[in-house]
Amino acid sequence: MNNYDKTFPVNIAGVERSLPVIEIKPGLRIAVLNILGDTELVQAASKTLSDMLDDLEYSVLVTAEAKSIPLAHAVSVASRKPYVVLRKTHKPYMGESLCAETLSITTGKPQMLYLDQKDLRLVSKNSVVLLDDVISTGSTLKSMRLLMAQAQARVVGEAAIFTEGDKSQWKDIYALGHLPIFS
Repeated sequence: MNNYDKTFPVNIAGVERSLPVIEIKPGLRIAVLNILGDTELVQAASKTLSDMLDDLEYSVLVTAEAKSIPLAHAVSVASRKPYVVLRKTHKPYMGESLCAETLSITTGKPQMLYLDQKDLRLVSKNSVVLLDDVISTGSTLKSMRLLMAQAQARVVGEAAIFTEGDKSQWKDIYALGHLPIFS
């Protein structure tokens, strides 16, 4: 079977998509959301997420590299709040960065997240909202929380287009929907 033979239909803030269902390891398949280049979906999702977060008092949006960057940018525009991207590799221009390890469900390998020194000044002692495209295992979210604690930032909310897996563990996440895991 070709990896793209099965799809899972979703409605994201009024935008219909069919997500490919991909086997990421034997016996485990997920519906893959890739928002890169999908301006219509990003705009609809960002407006709805920004509205959902409207009652929270926060100063900065924080996301992890890379697929959720367009979402963070669009929510930033809609909410008029700046955003910070936690990078997966350290670059010399990032200065004295903070770092934490994460394990992505899509790569299956440990990765590092880095908070740039200039962005540290933006989040330190401020209230932040953590933002991702899909929250599945919570590993990236956990690393983002750890970095914000190191930066002395206060996480006041967590948001995503979708949560995935055990729905009960994501009851405090601001999300537009939930994806099942296929076995």
